Amino acid sequence: MVDAFADDALGRDDAVGLARRLAAREVSADELVEAAIARIDKVDGDLGAMAVRDYDRARRTTGAPGFFHGVPTLIKDNVDVAGLPTQQGTDAYVGRPAEQDGDIARLLKSMGVVALGKTQLSEFGFSAVAEHPRLGPVRNPWDTTRTAGASSSGAGALVAAGAVPLAHGNDGGGSIRIPAAVNGLVGLKPSRGRLPLDPMNRQMPLRIVVDGVLTRSVRDTAAFFREAERRHRAPGLMPIGDVTGPSEDRLRIAFFTQAAGRVASPEVDALTRRTAGLLESLGHTVEEVDAPISPAFADDFVLYWGFLALMIARTGRFVAGRSWDTAKLDNLTRGLASHTGRRLHRVPGVLRRLRRAMPMSTDFHATYDVILTPTLAHETPLIGHLDPTQDYDTIMTRLRDWVAFTPWQNVSGDPAVSLPVAATAGGLPHGMMLGAGLGREGLLLGLAYELEEAVGFGSLAAPKRRG
Repeated sequence: MVDAFADDALGRDDAVGLARRLAAREVSADELVEAAIARIDKVDGDLGAMAVRDYDRARRTTGAPGFFHGVPTLIKDNVDVAGLPTQQGTDAYVGRPAEQDGDIARLLKSMGVVALGKTQLSEFGFSAVAEHPRLGPVRNPWDTTRTAGASSSGAGALVAAGAVPLAHGNDGGGSIRIPAAVNGLVGLKPSRGRLPLDPMNRQMPLRIVVDGVLTRSVRDTAAFFREAERRHRAPGLMPIGDVTGPSEDRLRIAFFTQAAGRVASPEVDALTRRTAGLLESLGHTVEEVDAPISPAFADDFVLYWGFLALMIARTGRFVAGRSWDTAKLDNLTRGLASHTGRRLHRVPGVLRRLRRAMPMSTDFHATYDVILTPTLAHETPLIGHLDPTQDYDTIMTRLRDWVAFTPWQNVSGDPAVSLPVAATAGGLPHGMMLGAGLGREGLLLGLAYELEEAVGFGSLAAPKRRG
């Protein structure tokens, strides 16, 4: 295990605890920044999670007025931050410093956080692990022989290790929920349209990517979305509001452990059923059902994922300039692009079928308030299992075996949260995922608080938060 928790200004507090201590002048923003810098430098040699350090500017920044004024954070290296390159986890080009903050970085900074730099991800966010051929893998702080997940892997590793209390991530196929699941964190993928998007994600023919944060507590996630909503109201979505504890509502919950032609491992199946039993013991109505996700959905999702890779491969030189070199894309990105390039005529039909997930999900949630599944189908893989230098077919088969449950909500647009309520026999975190209908993040947060109170969430430091 690798962790950075220490008897310093950050202590064992979550972001809400730090914000309260800052407001009470028990600690200063400068002290928090220096403590976070020291913690990052202590653990990143083992984790490989940082893409860009921006310490000097952080030391000159006090943070905008806001609830999180002075709380240190990190931003994923696929969104623009003024003055820093956006490298997207690839060697295919040389990133140039961004002229201005992207929409999501601007929103984050408006809450008062102080960004210390940018975190690593898989190349263009395509893989569920980040194992850079040149820089090396992002490692899991619970067990550095295993992956920290992806694509928001750097964020997940450093929050779990205690370097910062929360960090930005985004999710186009599970990339907030996957690192949350394997690092023992709370990871809420919000509804489509809940938060602003940077231009690249806004321009997708089907907008599957959303932004959010990874945290160690439900209240940090709830506070983030409360503050985001005060700055950006999402038209057409039910407001989240200020969710501060469990809801008294008893819910209708459906669960399943197989989807998209894949089945959870026996251990993960048992952990999911144990979680279903816990929810039932809390008074909810829980029922096992067949997944509304067919094997054909996974094929369609991969073809659309490949369409995005193909667009990057074909347009990269126009976006990135002379430094662009398609040959430096990893085998997964090139394989995805080739897969769809040979089937390009199918893309319009794929888009039509994927868009049907939205009304299908609406119909499902007319009967059930919440879906429970494992976040991932089997235990966290060892480093190398999804190495992007392997042949494409090997990587894709292994990805589909592991990532069977998360892409559904990216296509339907619904919110879903991975919670650290389970652990494997080997002591590794294994997230359980709760999904709800469009705009129902508040419902998920109330249920997440209830589970957090019922079982507690494991942590590398078992943090004790100040009230």
